[in-house]
Amino acid sequence: MSQEKTSGAGTARPGRRTPLIVAAVAIVAALGITAAVGLGGNDDKASGTGSSSVAEVSGAEDSTKAATVLDRPFTKPSLVLTDTKGQKYDLRERTKGKPTLVYFGYTHCPDVCPMTMSNIALAKRELPKADQDKLQVVFVTTDPERDTSAELAKWLPAAGDPTFTGLTGDFSAIQAGARSIGIGIDPPKKEGDKVISMHGAQVIAFSPTTDQGYVLYGEDTTVEEYAKDLPKLIKGENP
Repeated sequence: MSQEKTSGAGTARPGRRTPLIVAAVAIVAALGITAAVGLGGNDDKASGTGSSSVAEVSGAEDSTKAATVLDRPFTKPSLVLTDTKGQKYDLRERTKGKPTLVYFGYTHCPDVCPMTMSNIALAKRELPKADQDKLQVVFVTTDPERDTSAELAKWLPAAGDPTFTGLTGDFSAIQAGARSIGIGIDPPKKEGDKVISMHGAQVIAFSPTTDQGYVLYGEDTTVEEYAKDLPKLIKGENP
């Protein structure tokens, strides 16, 4: 099983495509890459978690692009959770026919999660207002015990954008939803003075025309790369 050490915003990236390649291989093998990030430190690591999902990635994928286009897209998870207002949120119904980015993470994450949200938020601001209004960004917590609706409501505007949707709820439902799109997450556990949350660090883009998850982004995707791809994703086109 392949392993990859996740990196912080200031870490040198000698091979920027490595995490994405690992992610693509993991999906083909029906495995989710996981990133371990703990409170009070930046000691991320990775491991694999089983998944029943299967997707196909083209062998001719352009290694210079941040996006990995899936030949066999994912079905959008059937998740009914609670949003930052404490209201029921049906992921499929609320995002139907809308360009949607889905990410699983947690608010106590020291680097990867806030960096990912920030990069997407900055890229979104470069879009025309009409396109900004169309784009849906959904952050699903992997640590629902601590990430209440109120906690997500405070964290998301600071880490990303006030329009981003934050979801919390039953962990087993969240875990099943993540696994259905090839992302492995484990229950948070305490190790010494840290709480470790193992979770996949990929962003999945869902098409507004098919509602299928057809594009995958790795944790090291930059603001510029998201900004370049978002106009096409909003139209349901391949980046």
